[in-house]
Amino acid sequence: MWLKTLMKFNLADNFSLKNTLECGQCFRWNEDSDGSFCGVVGKKYARLTQCGKELFVEEFGGRSSACFWQKYLALDEDYRIIESKLMKIPILKAAYEFSPGIRILRQDVWETLISFIISQNNNIKRIKGIINRLSKLAGTEICDGVYAFPKPDQLVKFDIEDLRSVGSGFRARYISSAARLVAEGVVDLPGIGLMSDEAARCVLTKISGVGPKVSACVLLYGLGRKAWAPVDVWMKRGLLKYLPDGWPAEVKGVEGVAQQYLYNYLRVGGDGS
Repeated sequence: MWLKTLMKFNLADNFSLKNTLECGQCFRWNEDSDGSFCGVVGKKYARLTQCGKELFVEEFGGRSSACFWQKYLALDEDYRIIESKLMKIPILKAAYEFSPGIRILRQDVWETLISFIISQNNNIKRIKGIINRLSKLAGTEICDGVYAFPKPDQLVKFDIEDLRSVGSGFRARYISSAARLVAEGVVDLPGIGLMSDEAARCVLTKISGVGPKVSACVLLYGLGRKAWAPVDVWMKRGLLKYLPDGWPAEVKGVEGVAQQYLYNYLRVGGDGS
């Protein structure tokens, strides 16, 4: 394994690497004892370290541009307007103050789809384990035992029992079906970024195992459509308790960001639950 220090970014006051990577929207980053995060994005394995208003990126086994990381981490977007909207709603203000600086990552659509199929009826620790084992089973080795997330044409080479062997359980048949549909072009996953929200959602829900929650996750985390707010068990409880009338008008268009703050607040126990 070789290491190359790529670059340093100057950060806005309202960015938190830790809160962004630990709020439940991604599954391939892990915190080291020194506070840095190591993880995989596409075919890149990197260590990210935030020191105050500076972010250091070190990449193993490859080199990418500053634009790649700016886009992935949404460093090229001003979140102050979004945050000002959240601060108008008491529960969202509390959620923001509990874990400020969250950005919605711009993740790969295919990886997002399979990751959130795996997330169904699951917890973050188990999801991470399944994804790492699936990547080792079918993905391309980046460097020294670190594997990229497998592409559809790599996954179709494995049968359902192979996919179950990584601990995916009932989700194995959904993973297998999605890989086949995308690899054969039956589902135009690369093209959904050019579609309207509803058209993209219609395509996604043709895939077995993809319902309202998983399709909303792909729209939000894979396509950057911030109006889409995934609703799982945590969010159902939270909305019923704090926002029984639904998302307030103040956060229209950025419900997905509001959801991420509220979800993290509920999951980590910021509301005392």
